[in-house]
Amino acid sequence: MPFPFRKNQALLLGLVSAMGVSFSAPAQSPQPEASSTPSASPSPSATPIVFAEQTLADLKRLRQAALASDYAFKQVAHLANNIGPRLTGSVQAAKAVEYVADKMKALGCNVQLEKVMVPHWVRGVETAELTQFPGQAAGTMQKIVLCALGGSVATPPEGIDANTICVRDFEELKSLPREKVNEKIVVFNHSFDKQIAAQGRGGDAYGQAVVYRSDGPVAAAKLGAAACLIRSVGGEDYRIPHTGQTNYEDGIPKIPAAAVAAEDADLIAYLAAQGETRMHLTLTPQTLPDVESANVIADIVGSEHPEQIVIVSGHLDSWDLGTGAIDDGAGVAVAMETAHLVRQLHLKPKRTIRVIAWMNEENGSRGSKQYAKDHESEFANHFAVNETDGGAGHPIGLNLKAKPEVKKIFEPVAKILQEMGGGTLNLSEHIGADIEPMEEAGVPAFSPMQDSRFYFNYHHTPADTLDKIVPRELQENAAVVAVATYAVANAEQSLPR
Repeated sequence: MPFPFRKNQALLLGLVSAMGVSFSAPAQSPQPEASSTPSASPSPSATPIVFAEQTLADLKRLRQAALASDYAFKQVAHLANNIGPRLTGSVQAAKAVEYVADKMKALGCNVQLEKVMVPHWVRGVETAELTQFPGQAAGTMQKIVLCALGGSVATPPEGIDANTICVRDFEELKSLPREKVNEKIVVFNHSFDKQIAAQGRGGDAYGQAVVYRSDGPVAAAKLGAAACLIRSVGGEDYRIPHTGQTNYEDGIPKIPAAAVAAEDADLIAYLAAQGETRMHLTLTPQTLPDVESANVIADIVGSEHPEQIVIVSGHLDSWDLGTGAIDDGAGVAVAMETAHLVRQLHLKPKRTIRVIAWMNEENGSRGSKQYAKDHESEFANHFAVNETDGGAGHPIGLNLKAKPEVKKIFEPVAKILQEMGGGTLNLSEHIGADIEPMEEAGVPAFSPMQDSRFYFNYHHTPADTLDKIVPRELQENAAVVAVATYAVANAEQSLPR
């Protein structure tokens, strides 16, 4: 996606104060005998939306059932441990599509796989060592721990040898004459702000640092750099690299790009400040032809307004260094749990609840773009949308991208969630990358507001594994999402837009 930090930014705002199936044509909204399209906005004198007493009672039942269920944990465990990393275009990603579709079909959902052509980038060899540096013992080198950034081009097979030049930010790089950068390996040593992350503002810290991952290689290439390295974008202190997508621009040379562990970024900066520091860098990623994949679409058809859609979703693809447990197996599992709980409690939502497991959020957002292309004409009937893509930390409430009136409408829902510490309501500017086209069309959006203090220690790293999920906290996320989803699916009136 163009600005990778946005997918987490909205999820994490406000935490300072809290501590068989086949490919088919796109699914069409079920058609009722008479259309009941949501109105754009109620008049100032309109009666506020209320929830029927039975709906409120059902929301309490959903909350309790979610807190007692291990279904979501079993799903994320299978995705992370049995299937493993699910990088777009991989056989694991294809297996995950099949798995989620089968599980949703077993719940009695109407399931379709909507075709998406996705990029297929594969990681190759990635090594680096300092071959010359001040104070070097004869015949020695220093290993540098790194990983290629998503979409990076390769070095020659034998690698490249070049001097390094360290800068803190774009401004420092731009202040240098071209001859100081030309044919060198640029290292952006811009730190993730652990202090504000510790205050619960992990999304803000990520947003400040991730621009070097997305834009650093182009900035370095404009001055003739041979390659670009960035300090890993995360709060980890265990010498692990942090991958993620980078961007190239037409007309600007594409240079190899990688993320180095924070400790190694500091090492390079320390040595380069003392004198000439030379590196041998080898990266051999490949961009292969696009691969056919799919978004998984699973509907529980509404009993009164089947044409009106409430989406609950997460993204099924993951980066390849870890097993994609928190990013975003957890989000997919929470969406699946919503369908599971509705079926388990024999609830009959008035509107259609649509579970979506998106494909290709991490390195292209092809799944959400294809959905927007196929379903844009139906957006007026998309009643509300959710995406959970901020891990599985304890939720203190809901982020809402909607009219201010919606926050007041949600107050009865918040009271139910407050009994488990999840009743805060926050108006946000952005909710999720995959649902952004619907956000922009004015569809009310929501997500759990999660504890972000530790998420970026693991996100996009080899440490994104199942053990980072606390089962109870995953249950709490499932409760927040299921309750909010069913509430809007059973609202007595349309949400204002």
